[in-house]
Amino acid sequence: MSLEERVLERIRPSEKETASIMDTAERMKKKILSYLKVRRYDADVMLVGSVAKGTFLSSPDLDIFLLFPESVPREDMERMGLTAGEDILQGERMYAEHPYIRGTFDGLSIDLVPCYAIKDTSKLMSAVDRTPFHTAYVISNTDERLKDEIRLMKVFMRGAGTYGAEPNTRGFSGYLCELLVIFYGGFLNAVRGASEWKEGVTMAFEKKGPAMLGPMILYDPVDQRRNVASAVHIDTFATFIAACKKYLISPSEKFFFPSERTPLTEDELRKLSDARGSRVVTVVFDRPDVNRDNLYSQIWKTRYALARKLDSYDFTVLRAFHDMTRTKIIIVFELERDILSKTFKHIGPPVWVRSSASFIEKWKDNEYGGPFIDEGQWNVIAERRHRSVTEMLYDEVAVAGIGRDVVPDTLKVLNHDESFTAVSKDLLTELLDPKHPWDV
Repeated sequence: MSLEERVLERIRPSEKETASIMDTAERMKKKILSYLKVRRYDADVMLVGSVAKGTFLSSPDLDIFLLFPESVPREDMERMGLTAGEDILQGERMYAEHPYIRGTFDGLSIDLVPCYAIKDTSKLMSAVDRTPFHTAYVISNTDERLKDEIRLMKVFMRGAGTYGAEPNTRGFSGYLCELLVIFYGGFLNAVRGASEWKEGVTMAFEKKGPAMLGPMILYDPVDQRRNVASAVHIDTFATFIAACKKYLISPSEKFFFPSERTPLTEDELRKLSDARGSRVVTVVFDRPDVNRDNLYSQIWKTRYALARKLDSYDFTVLRAFHDMTRTKIIIVFELERDILSKTFKHIGPPVWVRSSASFIEKWKDNEYGGPFIDEGQWNVIAERRHRSVTEMLYDEVAVAGIGRDVVPDTLKVLNHDESFTAVSKDLLTELLDPKHPWDV
């Protein structure tokens, strides 16, 4: 038995589990149809997503769409769909590109999504109108063998930490996994193909749509105007390629079922930092009451904004990592330094430009010495605005360009020593001893 066959035996839902899931889906659909009839809502009900396609894993989410006629105004379509979801599921209203309701039924998570029953994807009326077409495409282009191959790809992606197009993962959606396996004709063929990818790799099933930019482009077979891989970040893209290369060299179940990592101790973490002379600083914000996915996007924005600010002040970020708890946003940075010299070399204009006169005038009485020429430009030794990273972060956070709902006034900065005592050892281990899941 091959490695892939052994993995499939572990991940393929049993006949009993499959029957139970399908029974739950049918009962949910009947419940929704009954509600629509009582309310006299003119809408149809469709099971979509991995369960409808037969590519699901254990304990899947159920994606159920309410399809309204194109004649229904957008505002009414959303209002009726969301009201139905709230009444039936007593769930939470979610906002992605399109509002929907998330709840539970008989132990399964349900997403109830209103959309339009369009006949042609060239005439989209809402962001999710393509989804029924995605379901139909995968069903018509897979058999039982390919469905199992897709399951392998999804678990491989999950093991590599690249599965999911959500803002925190920035990876490969379930639909993208399905299309990759269909495109290459199987899991191993897709792994071999991906091992040769380079940034900008472009794939199309029939014809390409308009030119697009991104780490990878896979034209949606049901709508060539869309890149199915638009959510994939360059780092996630590169991680998947690295996983494929390593798997082909040393295949192992670890790629599908990575070991849980034991965090390093405080002493071990300090030794790692001391060995390379780096410094750790942690920023902590109160967690705002914002939808989780939207908040993750803002955390990434905040992390990048603060990294740019740290670099601009010469603290130099080596690596960063973030996490979110029930009440806090935590971002840890490993820096080259956390205290700077009192002065620095301030580079001015070339000697031959008109503005050089004003530069000389401004700095002629500088207490650290007057302007001097180096590489054809005026330079001067100037006093830094901030020497301490803690001082700089408190002073600059409000103008750094952090996430919209992240409140600067809630910032707390933990210095090097405070970080080692107060921050989660799991988070610090990821920061100071990064390892791919398959190498743990």
